[in-house]
Amino acid sequence: MAKNFYEAVEQRRSYYGISKDIVLSDERIQEIIEHAVKHTPSAFNSQTTRVILLLGEHHTKLWHITKEALRKIVPAEKFSSTDEKINSFDAGYGTILFFEDNSIVEYLQNEFPTYKDNFPIWSQHTSGMHQFVIWTALESEGYGASLQHYNELIEADVKEEWNVPSSWKLIAQMPFGKPTDEPGEKEFKPLEERVKIYK
Repeated sequence: MAKNFYEAVEQRRSYYGISKDIVLSDERIQEIIEHAVKHTPSAFNSQTTRVILLLGEHHTKLWHITKEALRKIVPAEKFSSTDEKINSFDAGYGTILFFEDNSIVEYLQNEFPTYKDNFPIWSQHTSGMHQFVIWTALESEGYGASLQHYNELIEADVKEEWNVPSSWKLIAQMPFGKPTDEPGEKEFKPLEERVKIYK
């Protein structure tokens, strides 16, 4: 049963223990992603965010690519923990790749030169909002996820493997699956240090 908005925001966490067990249909996962991409805001209504959903062998292929890229830079004697970490992502049901279309960012920089330096920053804000909306929606429906950033290591291979346009910049990877364990307790800094109210 789907949680309400506040419960989903509160309970959204990073899940590293995930499995391939089915929680939702592939069609429902697609609906969640498409709804988020359509309705999540963006600066100047630029709609720069692009998303690729990898399921089945495509999901596994991504983490194979990532593992082989890491093998080139992690010393062999230290690779076992890296191998274990990547296997934990591969153990999930799927992965969502988040991109930003830089061609739109560059177009806006040319059209609105006063804000030129801000458009790349706003693009990152837009991506972050999409990540949060999709992550929280998956949490609401019973999936656990985490956010990973192997961007520079795998971007070229990802673009080649899935025929990704050159203007799309890889921002993050979100492996998800049915939770197999619970995340640890989360510590919170005092709200009075983080929120100021004047009235």
